[in-house]
Amino acid sequence: MSSTKFNDIIDKPTFFGSLFLLFAVTLPLVFFPEAGAAWVLSAKDFVTDQLGVLYLILGLGAFLFMVYITFSDIGQIKLGTPEENPEFSTFSWAAMLFCSGIGASILYWSMIEWAYYYQTPPFDIPGGTHEAAKWAVTYGIFHWGPLAWSIYLIPALPIAYFYYVRNHSVLKISEALMPVLGEERARGWLGKLIDVFFIFGMLGGGATTLGLAAPLINQGVHELFGVPNNLYTRIAVLIVCTAIFGYSAYAGLKKGIQLLSNINMWLAVGILLFIFVTGPTLFMLNTGLDSLGRMINNLFEMATWTEPFAQFRQFPDTHFPQDWTIFYWAWWLVFAPSVGLFIARISKGRTIKAMVVGSIFFGTLGCFLFFMIMGNYGIYLQLSGQLDVISILNNQGATAAIFAMLHTLALSKLVVLAFTILAVIFTATTFDSISYILAAVVQKEIDEEPARWNRLFWAFALSVMPITLMFIGGLDTLQTASVIGGVPLLVVALLLCISIIRAAHFDLRYQPDYEDKEIYIEELPDDDPWTEEGSWDQEGPEEHGVSHDDKPHIEGDPDSHPSRL
Repeated sequence: MSSTKFNDIIDKPTFFGSLFLLFAVTLPLVFFPEAGAAWVLSAKDFVTDQLGVLYLILGLGAFLFMVYITFSDIGQIKLGTPEENPEFSTFSWAAMLFCSGIGASILYWSMIEWAYYYQTPPFDIPGGTHEAAKWAVTYGIFHWGPLAWSIYLIPALPIAYFYYVRNHSVLKISEALMPVLGEERARGWLGKLIDVFFIFGMLGGGATTLGLAAPLINQGVHELFGVPNNLYTRIAVLIVCTAIFGYSAYAGLKKGIQLLSNINMWLAVGILLFIFVTGPTLFMLNTGLDSLGRMINNLFEMATWTEPFAQFRQFPDTHFPQDWTIFYWAWWLVFAPSVGLFIARISKGRTIKAMVVGSIFFGTLGCFLFFMIMGNYGIYLQLSGQLDVISILNNQGATAAIFAMLHTLALSKLVVLAFTILAVIFTATTFDSISYILAAVVQKEIDEEPARWNRLFWAFALSVMPITLMFIGGLDTLQTASVIGGVPLLVVALLLCISIIRAAHFDLRYQPDYEDKEIYIEELPDDDPWTEEGSWDQEGPEEHGVSHDDKPHIEGDPDSHPSRL
């Protein structure tokens, strides 16, 4: 690769700024692991304890915002030209968005998360009771449900709009913030800083997925072939995964990521169907339906529970909201820019409503099926006395408990093999989509896809740092550090919501009618109020040949002057 080519396509401040921030955080952990880990842990406690209420507002607010978008005129806008069909089939689209947003983490948590809730349930309920069991099978589908996918969609909306409607050939968070920040700040140092924090959060977030996937895959290989379960085997597992998703990212969106996601989805469906048919089918159905109803009925209570009286000594302090709900929302927020960017990129030809409703529906449905089948199978084994899952979890660890559950199934060797392969492919599909988006963010412009060498570089970078930290035992610390680094995204999330409203409402005022099922932004105004060239700070819209009478009325907006946006 020539230096000229690098200078031509790479946004150097974002590229090198991201690497600098990553090394600035990880090198102290390498040289001062104990002190660094202690500092990161105290910072994490501050984030979850002192800022926790903001994350709860984020989760509920994101969900309500997506409801508004779905039923507003904005939802009718098509991402692309009127004659364009969706770029991917519904199955491939659903498979890619699900795999990019979830990864191997769903295999881990869907099987074992209930066990933590059963021992230390929410709402001051005694552990190990009937009531604890009911909430144990409910909270998993809540944490992986509509609110989580709504957080993912916050960046997807404005990015998809600017990329496919306003034809900006840039996939960046900063670009989508132009209606709020203005052109100078969005493309200046503030926009670069936002993009750098996004990349840092994604690299740390990626470390968490690898941190869960590596021991899971390693345990599967150990169960199948007797391979030692140690650090070096885990590193070998990561190298194999890197080779797979590196090739997939190099092959591109359609030849690599789409194919791998389809294989992943069919294999996941096969495993779920097998467990559902050969396991306690009726129990899974009854428990799944019961937990779904309980989640829907208590959605707002679960989304807003802060345990406010725990600060007083006469009341118990379970720390449940901070350890689970708040940490989960912080985690989804760290992943949101990457997953949102990827959802935006693959949604060409769909309406905004189809993108929003489809992402929440397919994402929630996929997670629900995993928890309904795998999670409920685990709690069935525990309550029926067939396997003491909790004892294995507490004494031997989560991965040992997961594979002990798999060994109780018919054809257990085959199930363990399929489960291990699925964990590898899930990890690969997640990381090739992440490396694809990271490559897109550091490029100045994108015609069709980011440069191949750029995609391959970030596929490599995603693995090198976790492997390095595995040697010093600092992987958990980087995972937590990325959540702390994601705190600025709380403000960015709010600005992204304002941005899509401003941009879409501004453009809708220039459309001749709203009668069509889909709205195609055909007539773009010559000017816009957030760039330097199109600023209306000095002139009113009438100076540009547009009168209030010429613009369609937007329901709920009494004053349609663009400066009111």
